[in-house]
Amino acid sequence: MNMWNSPEFDAHEQVCFFTDEATGLRSIVAIHSTALGPAAGGTRFKAYSNEMEALEDALRLSRAMSYKSALAGLPLGGGKAVIIGDPGKLKSRELLHAYGRYIDRIGQTFATGEDVGMSVADMDTVREVTPYVGGTSVGAGDPSIHTATGVVHGLRAVLKHQFDREDFRGIKVAIQGLGAVGRRVAERLKDAGAQLVVADIREDAVQRACKELGAEALPVDQIHKAAVDIYSPCALGGVITTQTARQIKARAVAGAANNQLVNAEAGLALMQLGILFAPDYVINAGGIISGLEAALRMPGRKTAQLKPLAEQLAGIHDRLCEIFARSARERRPPEVIAEQMARELIGR
Repeated sequence: MNMWNSPEFDAHEQVCFFTDEATGLRSIVAIHSTALGPAAGGTRFKAYSNEMEALEDALRLSRAMSYKSALAGLPLGGGKAVIIGDPGKLKSRELLHAYGRYIDRIGQTFATGEDVGMSVADMDTVREVTPYVGGTSVGAGDPSIHTATGVVHGLRAVLKHQFDREDFRGIKVAIQGLGAVGRRVAERLKDAGAQLVVADIREDAVQRACKELGAEALPVDQIHKAAVDIYSPCALGGVITTQTARQIKARAVAGAANNQLVNAEAGLALMQLGILFAPDYVINAGGIISGLEAALRMPGRKTAQLKPLAEQLAGIHDRLCEIFARSARERRPPEVIAEQMARELIGR
């Protein structure tokens, strides 16, 4: 692996590789920036095809976490951890403890929480050996709740800018992914009067949404083509390419998934088609916002006067409105504007 030649390497401050032969642990922690404060980012447990794919995922996601924290106005930097392997086969209490002990070594510069392949219960287990963990069952609790709340605040900004509306009544939203965040977004939108189209690889999750939320179901590989107002990717990223962008009928793309755009060309294609894109690391910042207090209360960290959580989550709406307005004024894609703003904030 030649990390310095990777297109995802962006002068990252620190990259750590951890192994534990007894448990099969292989982990990478990437710290992109601590300019605004100690880095924070979730732990992703995934069966990567090779080590380079895992490294580049950590590099890419840690950079996004720097942007996310900066644009949310948080005194935190950006980092990300990955554990390589199939969590269904490899995950054990012993492995999570070994991982936690490694996190404890770098805890002054990095704190972590749950992500794909890791649950709140798993983070509780990690926390048994290190205090540098957020998103546990104590404190603010399950971060997916707050991520979903933040996404809905962001969707209101989309409504205001793209539809000149303040409410969801009659708005049709296609939600791709009904996991912890996607399901909660769907519930909140249903309560607000939206009409739902849903897709998930788990048929039982789709059937529950149809029965309980009155949703319409579509296959996962077709939902981006749905005749809806807003397409909301809430599963894994990489769903928007230049090809799929041309197939989208919605007037806006705004969801909780990370790294929704495969590349810059995909974002430019959306803008040229008149489709508004909500940068994912802005709209899905609710999780890191909810973990802020825990991150700042960890040993050796400086405390800060914090706004109420509800007020911080509502700020996602205002930040997106600012980004959308500047994007329209400068005729540049919203994600380009967001990245420029974030890099200015972290001094890059």
